[in-house]
Amino acid sequence: MKALVLDGIGQPVQLRDVPTPQPGPGEVLVRLQAAALNHRDVWIQKGQYAGLRFPIILGSDGAGTVAELGEGVDASLLHQPVIIDPGQQWGDNPRAQGRSFQILGLPQNGTFAECVRVPAANVYPRPAHLTAEQAAALPLGGVTAYRALFTRGRLQPRERVLITGIGGGVALLALQLAVARGAEVWVTSGTPEKIERAQTLGARGGLSYREAGCGKALVQLAGGPFDLIIDSAAGPGVAELLEAAAPGGRLVFYGGTTGTMTNVPPRHIFWKQLDILGSTMGTAQDFAGLLELVNETKLVPIIDSVFPLAEGEQALRRMAEGEQCGKLVLRIK
Repeated sequence: MKALVLDGIGQPVQLRDVPTPQPGPGEVLVRLQAAALNHRDVWIQKGQYAGLRFPIILGSDGAGTVAELGEGVDASLLHQPVIIDPGQQWGDNPRAQGRSFQILGLPQNGTFAECVRVPAANVYPRPAHLTAEQAAALPLGGVTAYRALFTRGRLQPRERVLITGIGGGVALLALQLAVARGAEVWVTSGTPEKIERAQTLGARGGLSYREAGCGKALVQLAGGPFDLIIDSAAGPGVAELLEAAAPGGRLVFYGGTTGTMTNVPPRHIFWKQLDILGSTMGTAQDFAGLLELVNETKLVPIIDSVFPLAEGEQALRRMAEGEQCGKLVLRIK
């Protein structure tokens, strides 16, 4: 089969012929039609991720059809259109992943290929209203957003939500999911164009996170503080988020792209009685809940652009430069 292979840190991915994997007991072989990029792929390419090994086929998100079945797998899965849950071996504790948890695309070969081998428990029926490219744009970002909003963030209809860094895949999906559940959503971004795009998806409005005093400004703009804040940046901007949080509010961090939290005023945390929460990926129950909401509301993930598999390196460079607004997708078949 054809696959994009990463041979080492800082190397471009190379399209080459590799052996087609064979499904073992309890596994299926999915013939992929589309795969989607995540920042995780860029971090692995840069060597900024734990557990590196090379060569590796990147890619956590994918959609296709079940082509082969391993021993013990239900025969009705054969030839079914499916979407892949990229989280494997979460463990028995729904509150946090276990030591064996892993994400498709490292350490196991991922979806930037014509075929991928995954546990049968990790394939779900593809939502009928989505194309293969749209379905491929959903899994990792979708389950991350779903868990941050609902499982960890306990979002309720009509609550006021702030989602930072709109334009990235998780943030946009969080916006769509929150709007679908009847929340009042506001956003931040580094560019006015991305805020305007968010408003077309249901956001009430937003501000630049580069603006001095943006926490107070957001509260004034929104007409009140925020019940739930979803953030992936952390860093020095957390002080502004604490300023914007409502008493009894929740802050959920699913990343830390701007580094260590500095100059965080603890008075806001204890006086407002805030919940500071972390969230990573999601359980099988989170993934099933995501698909239930997507099917119920006919939600369609936002795609920035689609590249052929052979142009995967160009897609990675677009992601690394932060140019996209929505998911970057590779068309495979």
